[in-house]
Amino acid sequence: MVTGAFTIINSTGFHARPAGLFVETASRFRSVIKVVNGKQSADGKSVLGLMLLGAKPGAQIIIEAQGEDEAEALKTLAELIARRFGEEA
Repeated sequence: MVTGAFTIINSTGFHARPAGLFVETASRFRSVIKVVNGKQSADGKSVLGLMLLGAKPGAQIIIEAQGEDEAEALKTLAELIARRFGEEA
């Protein structure tokens, strides 16, 4: 298992569009992906689960990936977050 801590830096947090992009990206991998925000966790391949985390701008989330392509999955999801899910700065 690989894990990483990331700060949500886009201006609207984990709302529908970023959650959808996250799930679309995570679903390309075979690994199980879990996202943790505080005491809540969600399946990284569930839009509703991610939205229910309530991760607002500035929130620190933990991503855990476990499986044969875990390192690539974590790296790709980290890049998505760093690019602000394609939103303007």
